[in-house]
Amino acid sequence: MTTPQKNNIATKLTKRHPKLIHTENIKVVSHVQRESYDWQLNTLMLDGVDVPFKYKRKKLYKNLKNSRVNITYYPDNEKVAGLDIEVMKIVRIKVA
Repeated sequence: MTTPQKNNIATKLTKRHPKLIHTENIKVVSHVQRESYDWQLNTLMLDGVDVPFKYKRKKLYKNLKNSRVNITYYPDNEKVAGLDIEVMKIVRIKVA
């Protein structure tokens, strides 16, 4: 899933924070946005990956479905209905 890092900012981030993972040019299969207080919660499903990728923004974002993106993220867990669910928290996202 990870590819050689070409992006200078992503390279610096992953060197500074070893738990971060950078993936380039991956296709977005599903993109859902929903409002939570003053934030827009975004959830992405990526091609070939069974784990949701999540991030927050203050404003609505364009729909990324069928787009290719470069993302920097880290693995995390969320408790949903008493169950621990694995998710990926996106730190940085750019359309490829």
